[in-house]
Amino acid sequence: MLMPLGDDNSDRTITPYVTYALVGINILVFVLLQQLGNNPFTYAWSYVPREITTGQDLIGAFNIGGGQVRLFDSPSPVYLTLLSAMFMHGDIAHIGGNMLYLWIFGDNVEDRMGHAKFLMFYLLTGLLASIAQIAVGPNSIIPNLGASGAIAGVLGAYLILFPQKGIRVMMGYSVTMVPAIVVVGLWGLLQFIGGFGQLGREGGGVAYMAHVGGFVAGMVLVFVFRNSVRPMPNSYASRHFQQRQNYE
Repeated sequence: MLMPLGDDNSDRTITPYVTYALVGINILVFVLLQQLGNNPFTYAWSYVPREITTGQDLIGAFNIGGGQVRLFDSPSPVYLTLLSAMFMHGDIAHIGGNMLYLWIFGDNVEDRMGHAKFLMFYLLTGLLASIAQIAVGPNSIIPNLGASGAIAGVLGAYLILFPQKGIRVMMGYSVTMVPAIVVVGLWGLLQFIGGFGQLGREGGGVAYMAHVGGFVAGMVLVFVFRNSVRPMPNSYASRHFQQRQNYE
């Protein structure tokens, strides 16, 4: 498994304020609102496929003795959970992995799109990722949460924009440079394998189809959201031997 540690930022032209803000918001939500894990707020603001397809809050409220009892407050309408779930995570490993990928790959995509368009792209691919997950399990009552779908969209865009950019990765006990087409392409392939292997099965865990949906959406929508074409950076091989390189 290739563990990304950073990439070459020598061609970046803007400060990625949106990427930094998204990382900060996710961390603040996890620490302050979720209290580092699965609490009532987490369940209330995650999206549940069955709730989205029916438009009803099935998790936060129960009918007892002819009356409805609310265990915790969910957003109204329930469709807002599709947005709120993008900023919540299940545990430290979940948020740690997602924020690492967003930190490494988000700034370069933001550089090519600009701040406002990158934010719209991020939110839209996240929504489409959730819709893909709901499409394969519309009756599921398992809560879904995480920024993975939106980050998968970022990875899809990165693959199109920077296929030959060098990614610093850990392989075993060594660190080396590998082109993005290998690192991101392999990640995408694993999501497709996991997603189609998950079809027809119900259970918690990794929402692979959300990753697949976000990844594909990112590869398509990047052509809509990217700014006018700029000269591409030097090839991976030439950058690899430059003395001046910047890494995250």
